[in-house]
Amino acid sequence: MYIPEHFAEHRPEQLHRIIRDNPLGILVTPGESGMDADHIPFELDTSHGEYGLLTAHVARSNPVWQRCHDGMSVMVIFRGANAYVSPNGYVSKHETHRQVPTWNYEVVHVHGVLRLIQEDMLLRRTLALLTRHHESSESRPWRMGDAPREYLDEMVSKIVGIEIEPLRVECKRKLNQNKETRNRISAISHLRERGHEALASAMQDTIGL
Repeated sequence: MYIPEHFAEHRPEQLHRIIRDNPLGILVTPGESGMDADHIPFELDTSHGEYGLLTAHVARSNPVWQRCHDGMSVMVIFRGANAYVSPNGYVSKHETHRQVPTWNYEVVHVHGVLRLIQEDMLLRRTLALLTRHHESSESRPWRMGDAPREYLDEMVSKIVGIEIEPLRVECKRKLNQNKETRNRISAISHLRERGHEALASAMQDTIGL
């Protein structure tokens, strides 16, 4: 991924935030006819190693796990806040007209090694972590124990777990860091007026407001 230094993000807390806020990752794997991409929700365990550990699961009927093997090199893409930015959003445009359209965004590329999880205990732990995370905002969080045992056993038998140990992580936050502060501030307001709050907040973070 092309990352000019002024758009590069190295802070672990920002990488983790983007992944946690946008857990539906794109798992990129090599296939017989070229590269394949599968859209899978991931859970990030930040207590594991330098970059954490990604876990997920797929249906046994999904061929992605059959064409993968332990130790395979893969990439997972997590796309964060993004939106079109009109030249009208920059205050200097109305003075000099020297601005052009652009697209601002946050994205993380995780390069790592894949392992398949089929052991029942590890698979249930993966499911429990994912469920606990996404149910935490519910007034009455659903737990795996809420489902009848025989039904849960049947559902678990139909999935395969995936674990990815990141070896290299790239993060790009293209948020107008190459523009004057006054233009960045006016662009933030312009985006907020159009409902792009997440992107506006990310841009605001880069100028410390």
